[in-house]
Amino acid sequence: MKNKIILLLGFILSYSCIEEKKQEEPIAIKIEKKSSSISELSIYNLPSVWTTQHNTEIELKELKGNVLVMVMIYTSCKAACPRLVADMRSIEAKIPEAKKKNVKLILVSIDPETDTPKRLKQFSIENDMNSDSWIFLRGSKEDTREFAAVLAVNYKKISPMDFSHSNIISVFDQKGVLAHQQEGLGINNKETVSKIIELAH
Repeated sequence: MKNKIILLLGFILSYSCIEEKKQEEPIAIKIEKKSSSISELSIYNLPSVWTTQHNTEIELKELKGNVLVMVMIYTSCKAACPRLVADMRSIEAKIPEAKKKNVKLILVSIDPETDTPKRLKQFSIENDMNSDSWIFLRGSKEDTREFAAVLAVNYKKISPMDFSHSNIISVFDQKGVLAHQQEGLGINNKETVSKIIELAH
């Protein structure tokens, strides 16, 4: 147990010191396996607890068994985020109905101070993203920064209400291992959709 705690603390500290530099690849999650069915690279090993748009707490491991399509945004964004939201909706629209039950589309706020559960709920309704397939998450600043490092998403506050950030949509398999990423705004999402359909069985 002592060794496990030391490993966990080392893992958390390693992410808290990441500088705002462009990363070539997502950072591997090197933490002790919790079970033989979860890879050491799985996001389900992360200890963070998140709050949804329904004001309920959730751990990422509760999503095990679903294909996860994830993006990091903030609801007050007027530049890139509306395009990322449109890209997520475009991806969702191209997933066959028979596959959608095994897919969760997740938007993680990089501005948890502003993006309260009430605000996230309002945003989900405004953008017609309020079905069970859509999950909005907010966490502590530390957990948000840690998770962004895993996704290779860089972000920085540039004014009281604005952030600069990477535009990356990530796809995770049913065991929480990164399977695909697309970077950019309004790009052809054919490869992303194909990967989701391939994984969602």
